[in-house]
Order: sequence, then C-alpha cells, then structure tokens
Amino acid sequence: MQLTIKNLISCFVFLVIFQTHGQSISSKSLIENIKYLSSDELKGRKTGSEGNAEARSFILDQFKSIGLKTQYADYQQKFSFENRRENKTIEDAINIVGFIAGSESKKLIVITAHYDHVGIGRPDAAGDSIYNGADDNASGTAALIELARYFKKHRPEHSMIFAALDGEEMGLQGAKALLKDFPFELDQILLNINMDMISRNEKGELYASGTYYYPTFKTILERASTGSVPKLMFGHDEPNTGRDNWTQSSDQGPFFSANVPHIYFGVEDHPDYHKPSDSFENIDEQFYINAVNLILKCTIALDAELPKE
Repeated sequence: MQLTIKNLISCFVFLVIFQTHGQSISSKSLIENIKYLSSDELKGRKTGSEGNAEARSFILDQFKSIGLKTQYADYQQKFSFENRRENKTIEDAINIVGFIAGSESKKLIVITAHYDHVGIGRPDAAGDSIYNGADDNASGTAALIELARYFKKHRPEHSMIFAALDGEEMGLQGAKALLKDFPFELDQILLNINMDMISRNEKGELYASGTYYYPTFKTILERASTGSVPKLMFGHDEPNTGRDNWTQSSDQGPFFSANVPHIYFGVEDHPDYHKPSDSFENIDEQFYINAVNLILKCTIALDAELPKE
C-alpha cells in the first residue's frame, strides 16, 4: 500500500508522542492487581455480594491513590435494577468513575471495564465452585487501573473518563446506568474503549471490534499496531452474523445503542469461559502484559489523532 504524505506525517507525529511519553504500563502492579481481583477471597465478585464490595473498595483506593478527579460523590455512581433472572431488585450496584481533564479538548474518551463476575455456582469436577473471573473480567479491570495511572502521569489531549462498571453479567447494567446518569452531554463522547477478556489467547491474537462501523478508527489502529505482539485483529462486528457479532456482547453495547462510537478490545472465548477454571493460574501473563501495552499504544494513537473540537 502506498503511503500518502499525510499518513507519513501522522505516523511520525504518533511515534514522537509515543516515544516521548514512555511506552508501557507497570507490569508488576498489573499482575498483582489481576491476581487479587480474581482471588478466592472475593468469591467471584457477583453484583451485590460481599466479594463485589471488596473489589469495589480496592478499585476505589486505586483511583484515589492515582489522584483521579471525579464527578460523583466519592467516585461512586450508585444505581439499582431489576435482575430478571433471579426475579429480584438489586439496590446496591455501584460504578467507580474517575476523570482526567484533557490538555487540548473537552471532548471525551470513555474507557470502561466491568469488575463484577458471576460469583459462586455449580462446582466443577474438582469441586471448585468459585467463579473467579480472572479473564472475565479482572483482566480488563486491572488494565483500566494501569491505563488511568499512565494517563495521570502523561496527560492526554482529550479528557478521559475511567469507569469500572458493575452489573455487566446481569445485562450490561453498569454501562446503561453510566449513560443514564452521565456527567456530561453524551455528544461530548468521541469514543468508548471497552476492555473485557484480554489476558489469554493461544493464537496470540487480540481483537479490536467495532471498526466495521467506524473505519476511521481501523486506519489509526492499524498504524499503531504494526508488528505488535499480540497481533491486533479486526472483526466480530458485522451485522447479521449472530453470536459472532460482539457489538452488544459487553459494555460497549449500550454506548453503541446511544450512537456513541466504540472499540472493544477482547479475545475469543476459551475453554474456561464462565467456569471456575477461569482463574489467575490460567491466564497467560506475558500475553496479558503485551496486550495491555498494545491497548495503551492504540489509546495514545487515538487520543493523538481524533478531532479536538
């Protein structure tokens, strides 16, 4: 493919920005955080449970220590919803929301990951009944914390919201609540970046889903991910492809329904999906570290190239 002068300039500008800012998140704290969030101590982090509250308290402490701002009382956006599967009302669901003001734009990039999982359920053959949800989605939550830490040190051009969402496993409830009680006009949001299941893949692939609808993002992501490990893949976003279409499969769904562009970073399902064996021991630490650094690199590129007005 022949590069135009404009593309060459964009690549050069991105490389300068990326090299100036530094190139990685803290691998040590990333691994420590996913290990804690997926530990038996939190008993699967089901919305409304004690383990979920402990996970929330941990994320809250992280946001405070990083020094994020917030538009909510003590970072907490509280909401309730009807859990139709269990035929009861959940009264104490809580999103944790932090904010960094952009250096050049009030337009927003909203970065999300859900911290809830499914809790305790049917035991497996080994008698384990705790669904730890290491990949789904302690992986995205720990990554969210590290991206917030990075951008607090390296101020983004666009304003950024970092939202650890509750109630995803019960129907994407946290994302719906965030948009219903959003602290800015929704038309200020340029992009939702959602992370859900990013810590393992035997083929060495990480997907960026959503570019079918927003091809401009694909051009930026292709440049940012050239030669990357893991390999950045595109797809799982074409209409009329059933379960292969991920557009409504995680917290990017309510953003899409609200006409907010999205990129969803995730891996294809693995044998431990929604099983007690989705544990810290079964993640691929090096893949995970590389995947989060790739997402960081892509986010820096999007921040640099998206419109400022």
